[in-house]
Amino acid sequence: MEKVILEIEHLRTTFNTARGLVKAVDDISLRVYENEILGIVGESGCGKSVTSLSIMGLLPQSVALIEQGSIRFDGMDLVQLPEEKIRRIRGNQIAMIFQEPMTSLNPVFTIGEQLSEPLRHHTKLGRKERRKKIIEMLNLVGIPRADEIIDEYPHQLSGGMRQRVMISLAMLCRPKLLIADEPTTALDVTIQAQIVDLMKTIQLENNMSILLITHDLGVVAEMCHRVVVMYAGKVVESADVRTIFNQPKHPYTRGLLASLPTHHEHKSEMPSIPGNVPRPDELPTGCSFAPRCSSAFDKCLVESPPLYQFGRQECRCWLYENNDQEVLADAR
Repeated sequence: MEKVILEIEHLRTTFNTARGLVKAVDDISLRVYENEILGIVGESGCGKSVTSLSIMGLLPQSVALIEQGSIRFDGMDLVQLPEEKIRRIRGNQIAMIFQEPMTSLNPVFTIGEQLSEPLRHHTKLGRKERRKKIIEMLNLVGIPRADEIIDEYPHQLSGGMRQRVMISLAMLCRPKLLIADEPTTALDVTIQAQIVDLMKTIQLENNMSILLITHDLGVVAEMCHRVVVMYAGKVVESADVRTIFNQPKHPYTRGLLASLPTHHEHKSEMPSIPGNVPRPDELPTGCSFAPRCSSAFDKCLVESPPLYQFGRQECRCWLYENNDQEVLADAR
């Protein structure tokens, strides 16, 4: 039996806006297993990053609220834990790599000063021991001159080096779960490949689980074991990575895959999904994807579909209403 590290059930995260309460994440459920890399994919605005911030307890409390659901990590419901206990877990047992390394690193503190913070909070190491451990971690993630770079500032490093610093920051306390939010964004292709290889190596060597949030299907194919596809705050499809790429069921997943370039095709124009992800406060009636879907019919425009299950594959689409499948009990 596979051990579940993270289990999210019926999570709904809302934001209080000038237009009222809007659902950024609407009743999603997913699991991350031990030693697994799970990818969450979708266009910008589909709720991927809000899901990660909900797990980490980093939502802005003045405007954001986890309205319902549970986030169980190692048997503990993070939604119910007091802030003090969340701080002990955050950066220690669960760590996160944020999207933009330049804005995530403080420009007025050295690399060493910033990497010392989780060690001060979660260990009893002295200053010299912390410095030694930081240098070891910088070497581990492939940063040259680690004993010098530890005293440098973020602006003195390239984008790839800053991202490696972010990875070392997340890895210092050897977390059980690493959340990586668009870890290769804004990096050139060569550096992207290096970061992907580095994360795969770290995951294998540390028996760690990774929740990878990305819109890059190439990175998903290279890294992930399973994939969850999100659209407009909901899970619309999930399966193992091979099934997603070879047998996608949801029209949105098919559209994402169709837009990928292939080495043997020469086209003047890349295929794309028409329209944009709707704003959380402007969701259409019925299926959220229906206005962009070439397979939509009357029922799609008036009623939201449930999540159907086909073995270990799940799909939220009315196209499969009359097929032989199981409707998940938790579907809305």
